[in-house]
Amino acid sequence: MEIEKAVEAADAIIVCLSKGSITKEGYVQRELRIVLDYADYKPEGTLYLMPVRLEECDPPRRLRSWQYADYFEGHRERGLQRLLVSLKRRAESLGMNVETPALKKEEPIEEKKPVVETPTLKQKEKPVEVKKAAIEKRKPISVTQISTNQKNTENGFLVEILSGIEFVRVPAGIFLMGAGIEQNSLDIPYDYWMARFPVMNGQYDRFRKKDFDKGKENHPVIRVTWIDAIAYCQWLSDQIKTELPSGLVLRLPTEAEWEKAARGTDGREYPWGKQFDKNKCNTSEGRKNDTTPVSLFSPQGDSPYGCADMAGNVWEWTHSLMKPYPYNVNDGREDEKVSGVRVLRGGSFLYDEWGARCASRYDDRLDYFHSQIGFRVVVASPVPK
Repeated sequence: MEIEKAVEAADAIIVCLSKGSITKEGYVQRELRIVLDYADYKPEGTLYLMPVRLEECDPPRRLRSWQYADYFEGHRERGLQRLLVSLKRRAESLGMNVETPALKKEEPIEEKKPVVETPTLKQKEKPVEVKKAAIEKRKPISVTQISTNQKNTENGFLVEILSGIEFVRVPAGIFLMGAGIEQNSLDIPYDYWMARFPVMNGQYDRFRKKDFDKGKENHPVIRVTWIDAIAYCQWLSDQIKTELPSGLVLRLPTEAEWEKAARGTDGREYPWGKQFDKNKCNTSEGRKNDTTPVSLFSPQGDSPYGCADMAGNVWEWTHSLMKPYPYNVNDGREDEKVSGVRVLRGGSFLYDEWGARCASRYDDRLDYFHSQIGFRVVVASPVPK
C-alpha cells in the first residue's frame, strides 16, 4: 500500500531492469504493474516512466514500446546523461528549474557526425559523400533511374513510376533516428526509393480481391497483416522483375528507412516540421473517423523527400521486428523467417498526434489497430539475411 501511495505521488519513476529483476516474480512484477497502470493515466508525451537497463536483457512485454537508457559497460556515461536530460525535461514541465551536469570532456555523449544534405534535382548527378568505413561495411548501390517514365512533382522531387506506383529517392547518408533519450545518429549507406504513397485499395485489388467501399480506390488499403504485405511485395516483384535495376529488390521498408524517408536529416517531429498541424494529416484531431485519399494532404503534409501520408491515415508495416534501440540492421531484427512482433509506423485516423510523430513506434499486438493497418513499399538493396 505504501509503495502504491509513493507511485501515485511521484513526478517521475525510474524502472531499473536487469536479468534478475525481469524474471523475478512477486513484489517486483507487482510494483511494475502498478507503475505502468499509473503511466497509462498520464497525458501523452509525459516523461513520467523512464526505464533504465542495468545490464543487457530483454525488457518485459509491456515495456518494450517504451524508450529506455542503457547503463551497463560501454554505455554508462551516455546512459547517465540521457537519464539526466529526461529528468530535467520532466522537472521543467513541472515548473522546476534544474541544471544538468555536463559530461566529462574525455567521455562525450555522442560523436557528432556531419549531416548529409538532401540532393536537389540540379544536384542529382553529384555523388553523396559517406564515410569510408560505412562504404566498406556495405557498398551503396547507385540508383540513377528506375524506369524511363519519370516526372517532377510540384515540389521539385524526382519521381519514378514503376508499375503505376510513384517512388521518390532518399539519398544515402546520416539522419537522426528516435526521440528523447533514445535519439541517435544512424548512417544508411545506400540510396533507396520509397513509395510516395501507401498501397491503395485499387492497387491491392489487382493482387488480391478485397472488399472496400465504392469510391475508395485511392484510399490506403486496411486490415492487412504483415504476412499479407510480404506476399504483396513478392507478387509485385515478380510482376516487375525485368524493370528492377540489378541488385535491387522491392520489399517492405525497414524501420530506419521508413523514419528517414518521413523526417529527413534534421530530426523534425513531423514530416512537415516541428509543430503538429491537424490540417496536414488525418489523425483523430481532424475527426474524420475514416481513411482519406492518400494525396489529400499533399504537398502540405509531405516529408522532405516528397513522401505523402506518413503521418496519420493508416499505420504502416515495416520489415523490422520490435527490438530495443539503437537500431542495428545486422542484429536479426530484419530476418523474415523469425517470428515475432513487427513494428508499425505513422499513426492513423483514429490515433492522435503522438502516434503521428516520425519517431513513434508501435507493434501489432493490439487488435485495436487492425482496422487501421496498411503499408507502403520500397525499392532498395536486400536486407541482411
